[in-house]
Formats: sequence, C-alpha cells, structure tokens
Amino acid sequence: MNTPEHSQLGKASAYVDQYDASLLFPIPRQTKRDEIGVPAQPPFFGADLWTAYELSWLNTRGKPQVALARIIVPAESTHIIESKSFKLYLNSFNNTRLDDTAELQARLRQDLSPAIWHGQPVKASVGVQLVLPDNFDREPVHELDGLSLDRLDLDCDQYHPNPELLSAAFNEAPTTETLTSNLLKSNCLVTGQPDWGSVRIRYTGPQIDQAGLLRYIVSFRNHNEFHEQCVERIFMDITRRCQPLRLEVYARYTRRGGLDINPWRTSHPQAMPSNVRTARQ
Repeated sequence: MNTPEHSQLGKASAYVDQYDASLLFPIPRQTKRDEIGVPAQPPFFGADLWTAYELSWLNTRGKPQVALARIIVPAESTHIIESKSFKLYLNSFNNTRLDDTAELQARLRQDLSPAIWHGQPVKASVGVQLVLPDNFDREPVHELDGLSLDRLDLDCDQYHPNPELLSAAFNEAPTTETLTSNLLKSNCLVTGQPDWGSVRIRYTGPQIDQAGLLRYIVSFRNHNEFHEQCVERIFMDITRRCQPLRLEVYARYTRRGGLDINPWRTSHPQAMPSNVRTARQ
C-alpha cells in the first residue's frame, strides 16, 4: 500500500549505490486533500520545488561527479514522492556510470514523471535542472520578500492548526499585501521530526488581521503533516476564513537529508517564484 506508514520513513534502510528507480515511493495527494476539503478540482495551481544538494554519480572512467538538482513537481499530479525514498533513489546513482549530465537529467525526468502519476497517464512532466560545480558560486541566498509578521510582539498559546485564529476586515476596502514569517514549524507525518520553514502569503481582498495570521502560522508548531499538505491546509483555511480575491502561499522548508521541499500554491495562473534558497536552507 502507498501510505506514509508503508514507506521507508523511520525505518532502517540499506543504501543502494547502483541505479534503482524502484526505490521511489509515491503517496497519493487526495487522501490528505479530502481531509482538508480540497475538491477533486482544486481551487489552486502550483508546484513543489525541490532542491537536491547531495547528488553524485560516476563518469564513464569511474571518476565521481557532483551537481545540484532542481526538481519541479506540478501540483496537479496525483502523487507526491516520499522524501526518504527520493533520497535513497538519488543515492542509487552514487556508483552508477553515466555518459554525461544529459543522461542523468533524462533518467531523473523519465523516472520521476511516471512516479508522480503512479499508474496513470503522465499529464505533466517533472521539470529537472542541474547546476554544475562551475556555477555553484552563482547560487544566491535571498529571504522571502514581504512585510514580516514576526515583528509583532504578541502572546501565542496554540500549537495545533486553528483556522479560527484567522479573520479579515470584510467591511473595509480590499487591499493587496505580501506577508512573511520565519516561524513556520511542523513535524514529519510519520517520524515526528521537526520541519522548519518560512512562509510568504500574498493576497488581494479583505485585509487579514496580521496578529491572528501570525498566531495561526505558529499554531502548526506541533502538527504532524508533510510540507505540501501544510501549505495546502494554509491555503484552504485562509480561503475559507478570509475570502481573498487572489491568494498565493509559498513556503520554503530547511533541508533534511540533502533535500529541501518548497511548496507553492496560487489561486490564479502566474509565473512560479524563483527557486532561491533562504539563509536557513
């Protein structure tokens, strides 16, 4: 069964160092989406932006090669890939000889694309970009743009998601704001290990009460859920409670096991945010 409990999370795992695409473990999105009331046709677009920092293989002469990989998983895919299985899969390249980086890129795309649709026709492929060592020093570090909610001096006493903390000024003129926080924290759905993140919320509509929004973000602190699911929960709760005309939620989580996952959801089609890491990543 493809449930988180049946994955390799929290279990001792042998690290295979020869290419093995069967290590990938897809998990259906819809199970959690049903829990938070996402309809079969979600009210958002988006993608999950992954960065792999621990990627290595051998060239045809057996010399190790390294690169960073940026992976874009479309939010309309039926499945996510469990992150530990993704790490095991990437490590399976460690002693695998490849002709060149083009072959590596092709293999990543040909393995990951069917995995995120898991037995169904591939409607949208995974995007794969490799960053080679010559370009490492061009990798920027930049914090999320916006007005920081963390400047607010307030009391917090709720550490499980509570959408009732959210409110908006429905009797006032609509506004457009971009708000950020570095205080997002949740826990792995299976292992309970902490997941640290930053979040940017951009919206147009009734002005959202900022103190309530920050308390709401903090309320994820003891919540067990995958990154992608947390962002979709935030999107749905703000949509229901604050009724924005336009909404975008983007979170960047610190890496674990050489992988960071950065879900992005938007109510309207637009260009994806730049996959630029923050200082904590």
